[in-house]
Amino acid sequence: MDVHHLELLREFALRGSVTAVAEATYRTPSAVSQQLKAAQREFGMALVEPDGRGLRLTEAGRVLAEGGASVAAAVERVRAQWDSFRGEPSGTVTVASLPSAATFLMAPALRDLEDTSITVCCSDFDIAEAEFAGLAADSDIVIAHSFTSVRPAGAEGLTVVPLVREPLDIAMAAEHPLAAQDSVSPGDLVDSDWIGVPLGFPFDTVRQAVERVTGAELRVVQRLRDNRLIESLIAGSRRIAVLPRFTTPVDGGVVLRELAEIPSRRHISAVMRPDKAERLAVRRVLEAVQRAAAEVERPARG
Repeated sequence: MDVHHLELLREFALRGSVTAVAEATYRTPSAVSQQLKAAQREFGMALVEPDGRGLRLTEAGRVLAEGGASVAAAVERVRAQWDSFRGEPSGTVTVASLPSAATFLMAPALRDLEDTSITVCCSDFDIAEAEFAGLAADSDIVIAHSFTSVRPAGAEGLTVVPLVREPLDIAMAAEHPLAAQDSVSPGDLVDSDWIGVPLGFPFDTVRQAVERVTGAELRVVQRLRDNRLIESLIAGSRRIAVLPRFTTPVDGGVVLRELAEIPSRRHISAVMRPDKAERLAVRRVLEAVQRAAAEVERPARG
């Protein structure tokens, strides 16, 4: 059994197309197609089948792709044991994160790792919840979020480690009439103009919950991604928005009020391929991120 064929099928399962596998593995699509044919000859049955204009794994292909993932995880476990024997993890660990979580997690985590031989390379992605799992194909650790579950949408088959639950509050100008209240109810919000986020982003789930509870259609006047921009548009206006508690400054004319009656917290989790999760360097970086998450969550629990 050629292990390289198992690795190829694992990559195909992760990426879903010959072209994507070719780009990720620095091969031509023709070379990948030839290797898939060679794998089918070795195993004596069809491993891929037509799917529209592309290909998909057959049931046999999926079995072998899962085997490839198991082999990769076993190799990384051995590598982790070797790093442990040598006494120090090393190498580069790539972290892809949503910006609002990286803002409070990555600085303390990087300080924690300063005296190690690990290099951490961070990238930020402000994308819909369902897109974060796809980043695990090329990143060692993906820091993702979800309003509904510790496991973000699309993360089936990946290793998921919960980091923190962050309250999502209603943000408004300090002069807003609702700012005089300690908390706000869904009914308080129906007559306000909202600055929302793109559809599919977790913060929008709070708006949808308010609509379900009140039966009212809320007025969303803008849909924006950048929290700093949203803060600037709220300050000095009657508009409101949903913003995360841990990274929203409350000294620039913006205040946060807890939303009563509706659960409004997001799960922030680390998502990894099972093989990458076995690397000792990856585990050390994850531990540093977990410590940073515990520190920021402790005051919220108090």
